Amino acid sequence: MAKRIPTRLYLSEDEIPRNWYNLRADMKDKPDPILHPGTLQPATAADLEAVFCKESVKQELDETTRLIPIPEGLREFYQAYRPAPLIRAYFLEKALGTPAEIYYKHEGTNTSGSHKLNSAAAQTYYAKEEGLTSLTTETGAGQWGSAMAMACAYYDIKLTVYMVKVSSEQKPYRKALIETYGAELIPSPSNTTEAGRGILARNPNTGGSLGCAISEAVETAIKTDKCRYVLGSVMNHVLLHQSIIGQEAKAALDKYGIKPDIIIGCAGGGSNLGGLIAPFMADKINGKSDTRFIAVEPASCPSFTRGRYAYDFGDTAKTTPLLRMCTLGNGFIPSSNHAGGLRYHGMNPILSKLYQDGYLEARSQVQTDVFDAAVQFAKIEGILPAPESSHAIKAAIDEALECKRTGEKKVILFGLTGTGYFDMTAYMSYNAKTMTDSIPTDEDLAKGFASLPDIPQNK
Repeated sequence: MAKRIPTRLYLSEDEIPRNWYNLRADMKDKPDPILHPGTLQPATAADLEAVFCKESVKQELDETTRLIPIPEGLREFYQAYRPAPLIRAYFLEKALGTPAEIYYKHEGTNTSGSHKLNSAAAQTYYAKEEGLTSLTTETGAGQWGSAMAMACAYYDIKLTVYMVKVSSEQKPYRKALIETYGAELIPSPSNTTEAGRGILARNPNTGGSLGCAISEAVETAIKTDKCRYVLGSVMNHVLLHQSIIGQEAKAALDKYGIKPDIIIGCAGGGSNLGGLIAPFMADKINGKSDTRFIAVEPASCPSFTRGRYAYDFGDTAKTTPLLRMCTLGNGFIPSSNHAGGLRYHGMNPILSKLYQDGYLEARSQVQTDVFDAAVQFAKIEGILPAPESSHAIKAAIDEALECKRTGEKKVILFGLTGTGYFDMTAYMSYNAKTMTDSIPTDEDLAKGFASLPDIPQNK
C-alpha cells in the first residue's frame, strides 16, 4: 500500500534555499535588454543606480549566473516565516470529485499576508548594506506596501508608500497596518509630487493606477538624499528573490517523487508566478518535463491576453527605463470597480518572453467568477484567499474538473499567494451581490496603447 502523502508538506529551516535561482541563465532566448529612455540604448548599471539599490541593479542585469547566494543575514530573517508549507488539497479534491491531485504553496503565513515579503526583505537588506536611510515604493492592493513596511521596520529604514487611491479607499485596514509598522502612506495620485499634480490636473477624479503611484515614488526617490525606489513585481531581480517559492515547492514534492503536470499562478506584474514556476520551467526548457504553465490574469487588466509585446515605460509619467513586455500601455487605468488586485499595465519581461515563445499559457477571468472560486475554496479548505490568489484557484478548479470529465489523474500545483483578511470590502461586495465585472473595450485598450513610446520595438 502506497504511503499517504501528508496534508501539509513541511521543510525544515535548514532546507530554506541558500541561493536564488536565476531562470534567465537557462533560457535559450533571453528577454530583450532594458533601454535608457533618452538614448534608447541598453541601460547601464550607472543609469539604473540613480533609481534602484546597487545590488538590485547588479541582479537585474545578470543573465548568466544561475545561482545567486542569499546573504546569511537575510536568510536569518527568512527563518521568521519560512519555509512556507506546501498543502495537499484533499478536501477540495473530494468536493470536486476529481481524480486530480491538487497542491498549493501557501505564502500567506506572515503578517503582510503574502509572498511579497520575500523580495521586500531582500531589497531592504541591500538598502541597509548600502547605507541608505529611506526608501519609496508604490502599492496596489496593499500587500507589497505591508511587506515593505515590515521589512523597513526590521532594518530601521524610513519608508514612504504611494498607494493606488481607489485601493486605499477600498482597503483602509491595509493603510492601518502599513502605518502601524511606521511607514508613511500617501494615496496616489497626490499633490505631493509633480507627477501626481500633473495626473490630477488631467483627470481630477481618477482612482489612480500602479503606473501613477510608481511615477510618484520614483520622483520622490530621485529628489531625496540617500533614498532609492523599490518595487514588488515586474523587474527581473524581484522574480529572482521570489524563486525561493518554487524551490521550496519543488523540494517538498521531490521528497515524495511527485512531478506536477500543471502549474498555475495568478498574474499581475508576475512576481509570484515567476517565483513559483522558475525551477520547474528550467526542466521544461531543458527538455526534462512537459509541464503546462498557466498564468491567470483579471479580465479587467489583461496584459497577457489582450496586451501588446512592446517596449513600454513602467509608469504613467514615463520616467522609468523601457522594458520589453506584454503591456496595455502605461496610460491604461483599470476600472475603479475592479477589486481583485493584479492592476498593473505590464508584465515581467522574463514571463512575457516565455509567453511569446510558447512556454507559458495565459487566460483571463472576470472577478465574479474569481470570487465564486474564492468562497468555494474558503468553505472547503478553511483559508480565506486573497483576491489575487483566487484567480489561480479558479483555474485550478477548472483544470481539476476537466480531469473529472476525462478521467485523467493529473497533478496540479498552484500558488496561494496570500490571505484575504484585509480584503473584506471586496468580499462584502460579493456577498451583497453588488460586485460587477469590468472588461475593457477596444476603445479603452486603444487609449492605453496610444501611450506606448514610438520606437521600432513596438512593431
